[in-house]
Amino acid sequence: MRTSSSVLHLDLDAFFASVEQRDKPSLRGKPVVVGGVGGRGVVATASYEARKYGVRSAMSTREARSRCPHAAFLTGRFHAYREASLAVMTLLRSVSPLVEPLSLDEAFVDLALAELPDLEVETVTAFAEELRQRVREVTGGLTASVGLGTSKFIAKVASDLDKPDGLTVVPPGTEVALLRPMHVTVIPGVGPATSERLRRAGIHTVAELESVSLEELVRLVGNAHGHGLFHLARAEDDRAVVPEREAKSVSVEGTYDTDLSDRRLMEGLLARQAGEVAERLRKHGLSGRTVTIKVRLHDFTTLSRSSTLASPTDSTAVVARLARGLLADLDTSGGVRLLGVGVSGLADWIQEDLFGETADQDDELPEVVDLPSVRRQTWAPGMDVVHTTMGRGWVWGAGRGVVTVRFETAETPAGPVRSYADDDPHLSAWLPPADPE
Repeated sequence: MRTSSSVLHLDLDAFFASVEQRDKPSLRGKPVVVGGVGGRGVVATASYEARKYGVRSAMSTREARSRCPHAAFLTGRFHAYREASLAVMTLLRSVSPLVEPLSLDEAFVDLALAELPDLEVETVTAFAEELRQRVREVTGGLTASVGLGTSKFIAKVASDLDKPDGLTVVPPGTEVALLRPMHVTVIPGVGPATSERLRRAGIHTVAELESVSLEELVRLVGNAHGHGLFHLARAEDDRAVVPEREAKSVSVEGTYDTDLSDRRLMEGLLARQAGEVAERLRKHGLSGRTVTIKVRLHDFTTLSRSSTLASPTDSTAVVARLARGLLADLDTSGGVRLLGVGVSGLADWIQEDLFGETADQDDELPEVVDLPSVRRQTWAPGMDVVHTTMGRGWVWGAGRGVVTVRFETAETPAGPVRSYADDDPHLSAWLPPADPE
């Protein structure tokens, strides 16, 4: 176990919603809910202003609207979230080579290899304060909550103690005292089912969990889980911060301005993506066994399906065939806004057929189709748009042939609101320039 509080956990506050408030001045300080905006949608993130009304992640949009009807309900803008995440992760990697991202908005950082004079509490505290300020600078004002501790577990617990925009440092030797009053759900892996089992056994707090023998915990929750709870209740966690040095998968995905509903079109787009993935594999001398498709539905729900081959492949036809088969098992009747294909289980060899034939000899490539060149634009609440005269803005609302836009950006004051016919040739969707290859 470490003797210094040298593991840092950083969590960007209400990330999706905070990015929206940053880029939409009129929404700053107001309730914002990001997720599916339809009747069957799900909340991805709620701003702290919306959380005061009981809105939370994974809640149905219908319930969120009933709790906070005056909130701004927006669909996601993943290009903006990826850009902000990249800025933060680049910053973290500049201070330590040991950065372990957990998601777009969350990461562990090992300060043992950071350029610090020592790892005393005062030193790491000052470093974390400076890091939080630098996060604000590189993201244009986003805040982060940070925890520091002697392990990943304690650092994660600490970052949750002073949200939003807070910093908590747990000095070495104080970990158990910190944990004891907390509910058992603070421990990773203690979800509703495990929590209920422990409750029935009279175990509610970490202190009560600490008093239970290893044998009893194994009896209650199983061998692996029991051992894990036994050690974490005593703040024993020696997991290393592990950066991802090697690619674990190769993938391609695309987000579409108009929800897709034509099954043949989706199959063709997957085939094109399969070709790009296979080409990348061959370029780097790789192959893979597991083909995965990613599908984001109209209501923000994201689905993935996978299929694993007996041996690795770099064949376009094989990847396309599996992707097409995986799509067939999904209900996409409500519309699809994102499609992606990935290959994982990577290897640097190909299993040749015993008779010298290629594995995909009988596979026929589906016709690769393009998106229709003429299609009616759909206007999702929150999406970025640009007008030839008014400039950039975002969709306030749309319906019955009309789209209402508020013209403002992160660099402007709250802007004016204007309404247009939804087929106005002067109004179009805005996307950032594509990154160079």
